[in-house]
Amino acid sequence: MVCLDLLVGLPDFKVTDLEESEGRIVLSARYVGEVRCVGCGGQDLRSKDLRLRRVRHLSVGERPCELRLESRKWRCRTCGAWFWQRFPGVLPRMRASEGYRKSVSSKHWDGIDRKRLSERERIGSATVERWFKSYLRLKLKEREGSAFPKVLGIDEHFFSRKQGDATTLCDLGANKVYDVVLGRSEASLEGYLGRMKGKEKVEMVCIDLSTTYRSLVKKHFPKARIVADRFHVVKLVNHHFLSCWRQIDPLGSRNRGLLFDETPSKEP
Repeated sequence: MVCLDLLVGLPDFKVTDLEESEGRIVLSARYVGEVRCVGCGGQDLRSKDLRLRRVRHLSVGERPCELRLESRKWRCRTCGAWFWQRFPGVLPRMRASEGYRKSVSSKHWDGIDRKRLSERERIGSATVERWFKSYLRLKLKEREGSAFPKVLGIDEHFFSRKQGDATTLCDLGANKVYDVVLGRSEASLEGYLGRMKGKEKVEMVCIDLSTTYRSLVKKHFPKARIVADRFHVVKLVNHHFLSCWRQIDPLGSRNRGLLFDETPSKEP
């Protein structure tokens, strides 16, 4: 039974039975860990009721898995509170374990669309969306406590017609996107940058020639060196080159193509 206990993947669970029903694996398990009152944390408890709780769990060998847990209703003799038993890795009133919810959300994050994932896992499309939003909120909390990368890139791009532009922050050392924030003005980015930690560890910030971004970098990353993006520098040089061209040759500057004579020149 030790190997069966490992299939659950949750602490302090003892598998009591395993069966296969309609192409899925059914694991019956009993929690053998410590039980405390959810109100006062006491251990002087009295069992009042017992029910079977069915929870969707991580697949076993490409087959869906269901956990059937013995859940007891307890009464605390210390504070008088009534509560149903809590399980690690399974939130109250949820019909799926946290491991399974995270697995579905990770697949959606990796690019599997909601409809295909719904058909593959045999769950509702709205359920996939709800779990994925919870997954993103959890990731956001983890990101708020993490420090900025040492080499940071900041640039703007169009997000949507309804929400306008967005600002992308990139970890240039790892060549990946760090975060995306709606808006590009100083007012829209002030709150985000103000609550982030580890800004003093940023050594270099690569931005375009925007005065807004330059002002924000000087305020929130005082120790960082500001580097202008090569693309925008070349773009600015081309802009002034075309302006000079219009002054010298107004007629020829209207043609942005390559101006050259295709006939080979004859050497004297």
